[in-house]
Amino acid sequence: MQLISGENLSKQIIEELKVEVAQLKTEGRAPCVAFIRLGENPASVSYVTKKQNIAAQIGIKSQLKLFPEDVSRETLFAQIDAFNNDETIDGILVQAPLPKHISETETFNRVSSEKDVDGFGAVNLGKLCQEDKDGFISCTPAGIIEMIKRESIHTDGKHVVIVGRSLIVGKPSALLFLQKQIPGNATVTVCHSRTHDLAAYTKQADILITALGSPNKITDKMVQPGTIIIDVGINRIPDPGEKSGYRLVGDTDFESVAPIASKITPVPGGVGPMTVAMLMKNTVKAYRLKSKINLDNLC
Repeated sequence: MQLISGENLSKQIIEELKVEVAQLKTEGRAPCVAFIRLGENPASVSYVTKKQNIAAQIGIKSQLKLFPEDVSRETLFAQIDAFNNDETIDGILVQAPLPKHISETETFNRVSSEKDVDGFGAVNLGKLCQEDKDGFISCTPAGIIEMIKRESIHTDGKHVVIVGRSLIVGKPSALLFLQKQIPGNATVTVCHSRTHDLAAYTKQADILITALGSPNKITDKMVQPGTIIIDVGINRIPDPGEKSGYRLVGDTDFESVAPIASKITPVPGGVGPMTVAMLMKNTVKAYRLKSKINLDNLC
């Protein structure tokens, strides 16, 4: 079994972006990403802080606009419009999850497609479906594909089974593995909470991607020997031995599955760091598209 370290791979990407952004600064201004956060959800606070820190490491500027959780739709959308119209901002990210009174679909579609570095808007999802390289791919699926490329994992003709059908991971991941290019050209099966006999499908996977949000759901009885497993799940389970009182685990029962997998991502330290790195890569891409600077090294 080989461990796929998203931590190490993301560091490679960050170092590459540092060089690229330094060059962009000599040609003009630094790329800039704007964050909008609603409320004080601890996970959201942590995620946005980490994204800002990584941006600063790379040399990407960032702005943060905070609103209370009960912010009105009109106030939120006015801020998104202001960022849309600000020529110094290349990317916009509205941190999810949003309060129940704010529609995520409406919010994501309010962000200009040219600045939608999260890749959740209808225009960029459509571009992904059409395999348009000028579109932005949502960051977690983009991170999965980047892992596949950098680990030299062959997808042509392979059976990729995706467990989860979310807009953030499952659906865009399926489209990426179906693309007529490498990585891609795979046969894709998408499973979800209504799938009967989940193990019957996961046992067929050459590459298994889990995005269930269900701790340790995938066991050794549900995978075939030699499977490559990309675990997207981040679940908190009680653990009195930890200072925080809990520990993070994935959707895969790592202890039982790792010995029979050929490659597997850990949780934490797997897909998570790649998601942040790809957000930064999308921001640089947005800058280049706006500035009409060559995109060859990003495609």
